[in-house]
Order: sequence, then C-alpha cells, then structure tokens
Amino acid sequence: MSGNYEYLSQEWMDAVISRVRDSLTAEEMKHVSSSMVNIVENCPDGKRRYIYFRFENGLLEEALVGTDDDEVASKNPEFRIIGDYDTFAKISKAELGARSALMRNRIKLKGNMVKALRLSSVVDKLNKIIAQVPTDY
Repeated sequence: MSGNYEYLSQEWMDAVISRVRDSLTAEEMKHVSSSMVNIVENCPDGKRRYIYFRFENGLLEEALVGTDDDEVASKNPEFRIIGDYDTFAKISKAELGARSALMRNRIKLKGNMVKALRLSSVVDKLNKIIAQVPTDY
C-alpha cells in the first residue's frame, strides 16, 4: 500500500478538507463566498463523480465527493464545472490552472463567466493545497 489516498474517494476528500482548513486563511481566499461543483466525467470506473466546495467569507464550510447516487449530485452551486477525469486530475495536481483549462476548452463552466475568471486565482490557491494531499490517480 502506498499510503496515498485514492483520488475522488471519501478518504481523499476528508484529507483535502483537513489540509484546506489547516492551510488556507480567509484572507488568502479573499473572503470569498461561493460554491462550485466539479463534474468529473470518464472516470476509470465508468461513473461520473462530483467534487463540491462551498466557502463562506473565505472559509471552507462544506465539501463533498460522490457519484450520481449521492447527496453531492443534487447540490445547486453558483458554478458547475464539467470536464473529464484526466483534466481534473491535472487541475488537482496543480499542473493545470483553472483559467487555462477554461480558456483551452478543457472544462465547461455553467455560471457567471466574469466572476469565475475573477475567482480563478482563488481556485488555483485551493488546487495548490489539494495537490499537497498524497494521492493515487
């Protein structure tokens, strides 16, 4: 066993939550209040997976991961971001920035594009913390 978390598992999300809460301050997150769900298509197991984050005043209030059968699939966030597994894996490893992925049509956004672009630097901070979680992709 590698000691890493399986990407998109509940254990991985628990580690992400802990790392984000320990590492990111409200100031670093620009006191943002927003929510997003990443809809991850073409996962290795054939299922569609969801990664949901909700921040209030720059602090992580809620984070969920799951499939179509889980609570996360019914969330109604400010932003819905759709892409394939490989793209989200690169974003989660901080190998690909959110803005770059959007501009290259690697992900699709449902929500206010102007606000999303304004928040992309905050999302990249989040992804740099996520990248620190030891993960098997």
